[in-house]
Parts: sequence; structure tokens; C-alpha cells
Amino acid sequence: MDEQFVHLALGARVVVQPPFDGMSWYEDYGARHGADGAEGRLVSMYVFDEDWDSWEMHPVGEEMVLCTAGHIVLIQENEDGSRRSVPLDAGEYAVNPAGTWHTADVGTSATCVFITAGEGTKNRPRTD
Repeated sequence: MDEQFVHLALGARVVVQPPFDGMSWYEDYGARHGADGAEGRLVSMYVFDEDWDSWEMHPVGEEMVLCTAGHIVLIQENEDGSRRSVPLDAGEYAVNPAGTWHTADVGTSATCVFITAGEGTKNRPRTD
């Protein structure tokens, strides 16, 4: 299964997105849909076979993560540097609060759907 991306746009429209081709994709996404501001939502689906190699943060809104297959552990980093682990099995979801850095550990495989306030998304390498 390949990654799938759509943008939920103003006016209750669904706009199919081009294939993901690296982290610069998010900057291009902002250019394509920045006019929707904080109300636009990126909906994406990923299949993961290994732990994430980066952290990300969405400054303008919350992100819902729905695990549809397998098992994943979201790791959320609070402003004070403390971390919270949120395990998800198929059929379970969690919310990454706005402005919260997050990454994930994957056991063997997991499929997740993300509904993201994607405007201004930031990334940083995972070094731990």
C-alpha cells in the first residue's frame, strides 16, 4: 500500500495531493494550500516498518492519529522536555496537541491515518 494524501480544503472540498517525495513535500504543501490557513487539513496514510527518524510539530492545530493496523507508540515531548508514550493498536487513536513535538516507535509494522493541521509543520532529526 502506498502513502495516500488529500487536503480537506475550505468549502468542504477534497483536493488529491501529489505523491510524497521527502520532507520538502511539506513546504510545497504549504505553498499549495496556505490560503486555507489553520482550517485546512492534511489527511495522509502511511505504512511504517521501522521507528521514525525525525520529530515533527504542528504549530497551528492538533493532529489526530488513527492506527488502522499493527501497533505504534507515539512519543510526545512537552514544553518542559518531559516525554509521554502513547501506545496505539488497530482501531485506537490519539491526539498530538498543537505545538507538541512528536515521533513514533513501531514494533514490526503499523498503518496509520493522520488528520493534520499541516500549516507551518516543523521537523528535526531524531538523535535518541
